[in-house]
Amino acid sequence: MAKAKRSLRWQRDPEGMRNRILEAAKQEFAAHGLAGARVDRIAAKAGANKRMLYYHVGKKDDLYLAVLEGAYEKIRAEERGLDLEHLDPPQAIRRLIDFTWNYFLRNPEFLALLNTENLARARHLKRSTKVKSMHSPFVEMIRTVVQRGVESGDFQASVDPVQLYISIAALSFFYLSNSATLSVIFGRDLLKQDAKDERLEHMIALVLAALTGKSSAVFGRHPAEPVRTPAHQTV
Repeated sequence: MAKAKRSLRWQRDPEGMRNRILEAAKQEFAAHGLAGARVDRIAAKAGANKRMLYYHVGKKDDLYLAVLEGAYEKIRAEERGLDLEHLDPPQAIRRLIDFTWNYFLRNPEFLALLNTENLARARHLKRSTKVKSMHSPFVEMIRTVVQRGVESGDFQASVDPVQLYISIAALSFFYLSNSATLSVIFGRDLLKQDAKDERLEHMIALVLAALTGKSSAVFGRHPAEPVRTPAHQTV
């Protein structure tokens, strides 16, 4: 009887079932990597069975790629909502750094997935027909902010938007993905709230100093404008 009811729910709400499978898979791949992840655990957590999983998404590699694509879609969608085009250029960069840092903090599974795929030399991501296209508008958005900054005199010179974003992401990613070892090496808890606040302040000052040619001290102790998060999302 329970099996029949589950089958009916699957047929009534196929999109809901697919979403539950992808969410369960994201947690499984983030926790265990691709090699250690188990399809039966994913199916059980999603309230499905292997047949449903294969029907909605595909085999394990297909499921993993769908999770990766979904992770990139999520961060790019939230970045589009930052409204950078309506902020003055330094404030737009400040908001982008603040968002990137806090997004990584809120979504540790995203960092785990990136680590897993980089260990695989992006073998699965290379199969994606979606990922490259979703990044183009985001790069153009950063390019426009930089160009406006140069034209307004806020920034010294134009920089490659891809290089700028990689630098911003790297400043956040390395700190968080290596916080355990760095905390031991330097004898401080890098994940305490005051340490995280200090890190965000430092990143903003560093990037704005590079773009404007002013001392990083000019940008210190400047509260970052809070990034609006979707109503359904907890921080």
